[in-house]
Amino acid sequence: IDLNNMVFYTKKAKAKMRDRRRKMMKANGEDMDGAQHDDHETAAADGYDNHSNQSSRKRDVDQISNGQKDQTNDDNLNKKAKISNESTIIITPANLTPKETKKFRKDARRKARAQGQSEDQIKFVIEGQTPEEPPTTEPSTNQVGKEGTDNSKKSKTKKKSFPRINDLLSQHAEQKKIDEKLSKQKSINDALAPSEKQKYIAIDCEMVGIGTDGKKSALARASVTNWDGEVLLDTFVRVSERVTDFRTFVSGVRPKNIHVKNMDAMDHEECRLAVGKLLLDKVLVGHALKNDLSALMLSHPRVDIRDTARYKPFMRPSGRGGGKMRPRKLRDLVYEQLGKRIQVEGEAHCSIDDAQATMELFKVVKGRWEKELDAKKNGVSRGKK
Repeated sequence: IDLNNMVFYTKKAKAKMRDRRRKMMKANGEDMDGAQHDDHETAAADGYDNHSNQSSRKRDVDQISNGQKDQTNDDNLNKKAKISNESTIIITPANLTPKETKKFRKDARRKARAQGQSEDQIKFVIEGQTPEEPPTTEPSTNQVGKEGTDNSKKSKTKKKSFPRINDLLSQHAEQKKIDEKLSKQKSINDALAPSEKQKYIAIDCEMVGIGTDGKKSALARASVTNWDGEVLLDTFVRVSERVTDFRTFVSGVRPKNIHVKNMDAMDHEECRLAVGKLLLDKVLVGHALKNDLSALMLSHPRVDIRDTARYKPFMRPSGRGGGKMRPRKLRDLVYEQLGKRIQVEGEAHCSIDDAQATMELFKVVKGRWEKELDAKKNGVSRGKK
């Protein structure tokens, strides 16, 4: 191949060539063959730009001037578009691969645009199939009926699903039972002496992860409330060790809350002493208190602990047919017994809310729980009167 006789075009030059040809075709009213001739001339110009990668597509000046067709584009399984003059239906050969079909349609759209046709009116039909008749301007009553049924079917699929009336009634009945039980329990608790109420306090703590994997827990926040839900203590705790997992999505603790320079937070020893003073001679109420006391590095008399996670009526067996009793989540117990929602998924936990909810949960079963403990102290079995 003699490179001295080769002509190379830039993208900008090729774009100008296309514009000139389109203007000439619109002015002279060229037919389909002329548009096909110009497309192959453009393909020849495109081949010069890719000379370094595909030498087989090179053409000399004589081929470009004469407008010879590129056989590699047209000899691929006799791919030739049959465009009818009366409509915009294009027959696609049936023996093409998906890749070849895509290229065939692309070339057909380009030729149609060169003739001044709109792409929206082009319709491809596989060879051997009968094209669908275009819809009339005024559809008949039957067609209107069919369209109406189709629209109704679509609208049915788009309708939102609503709860059944039976489910709503059962939920209302369950909520009514819970309200009645709570009202009875509230009247009983209101009759308690103030000295009896002062014996109980609730506690809840939030932790962050330390260590290489962040699985070891360190105290980051502590909250203590009384019988009426009043906050006795709520403080963040400065963590001296490097925190590898703040667990913000659960604990709600952020780096600034427990930073060493945060003067509003307490040191671990300071928080430990403050909580220890509040626990003195008190009955401790909480959920999974083993974790909270371990983080605080405190201990409490077993007889003065009311752990709702270890209360058997609140636990459930591990298997379907029974087995070891396992504790349940606090949010599930609160929703079941009180009809309230806490620890909503996607929101951070609040230690104050958890402590208050644990105390309200304890109030529901306080009378029964205390009687069982008194029976154990007196050496009387649960089945005897």
